[in-house]
Amino acid sequence: MLRRSVLKQSLAALCAAAAAVATVPAHAQAYPTKPVRVILPFPAGGSTDVTARIVVDELSKSLGQPVIVENKPGANGNIAAGEVARAAPDGHTLLFATIGIIAINPSLYKLPFDPLKDFTPLATAAVNQTVLVVHPSVPADTLQQLIALAKAKPGQISYASTGSGGIAHVAGEMLKRRAGIQMLHVSYKGAAPALQDLIGGQVQVMFDTPATSTPHIQSGKLKAIAIPAAKRYAGLPSAPTFAEAGLPDFEAAVWNGFVGPKGMPEPVVAKLNGEINRLLQRSDVREKLAKQGLEALALTPQEFGARIRADVDRYSKIIKAAGIKVD
Repeated sequence: MLRRSVLKQSLAALCAAAAAVATVPAHAQAYPTKPVRVILPFPAGGSTDVTARIVVDELSKSLGQPVIVENKPGANGNIAAGEVARAAPDGHTLLFATIGIIAINPSLYKLPFDPLKDFTPLATAAVNQTVLVVHPSVPADTLQQLIALAKAKPGQISYASTGSGGIAHVAGEMLKRRAGIQMLHVSYKGAAPALQDLIGGQVQVMFDTPATSTPHIQSGKLKAIAIPAAKRYAGLPSAPTFAEAGLPDFEAAVWNGFVGPKGMPEPVVAKLNGEINRLLQRSDVREKLAKQGLEALALTPQEFGARIRADVDRYSKIIKAAGIKVD
C-alpha cells in the first residue's frame, strides 16, 4: 500500500513536471524557429541599408536561420516602424531603427505608436558621428570664435541642413540655443546639395557626417570646428569635442540599431543582444563599418533603452522650443 502510494505520488510529480515543460514557450527552448525579418525603413543601397546588411548577413549565420532585410521606405520611416510595432513579439520581426525614427519623429509627426512604449530595445549597431564644419571664408577656427562671430553678426551666418527635422537641422537649433546666437537655417533636400553649397560658399556652416566632410577638410575646402560627441572622432583626431571646445553636454551623433515589438521575451532579447554584440566585436565587421565612416556601438538592451529615452527628451525640447516643422 505504502509502496503504491509513493509510486502514485512520484508518477503525479513526473506528470506535473512534464506538463510544466510542455507549457514553456517555444522561444525559451529554441529561437529562432523560422526566418527573421528585419524591416528597414529606407531604400536599398543607401548608407543605412548597407549598415544593416553588414550585421544582418553575419547574424544569419550565428542564429542558424535566414535573417532577411525587407526595405519598406515611406513617411520618413514611420510606415516601417508602425508595422513592427504591430507585429507579434516573438522576435521574428525586427526594425532596424535610426535616431531619427525613434527619437526625433515623435516630435514631428502624429504617430500611431509610442517609441518609448511600443518597442523593445534589443541592440545598437553603429554610430555615425557628426562634425561642425564651416567654409574657409568664415573667420573662425574654433567653436568659441564661431560663437563670438555669430553674436557679432546676428542672423547673418547661415547654416545648411539636409532637410527640416533632420539631425543637422536639430543640431543647428541646439547650437543656437545653447550658445545664445542667431543663425539663418537653409534647408536642402539631402546632404549632397547642402554640402555643394557649403563648399561653394552659399552657406557658411553645417553639421555633416565625417565620412562626407573629411575629404573636403583634408583638401582645405572646409574647416572642421568641433565634434558634437563624448569623444573625438578617430578619422579627425585634431578636431576637439564640443566639451573640449567649451560647450559641454552637447551631442548630435546618429546611431542605429535593432528594436522589436513591445513585450518580447527576455530570453529572446538576451540572445539577440548577445549575438549582435559578439558580431560587433569582430575585427572584420568593425572594419566594414569603418569603411562606411561608422563606429561599432555595442550596448546592452538597458543601455540602449536609456539612450533612447535621453535622446527623445533632448530633441523633443529643442524641436518644441525652435518650432521645427517638417517640410
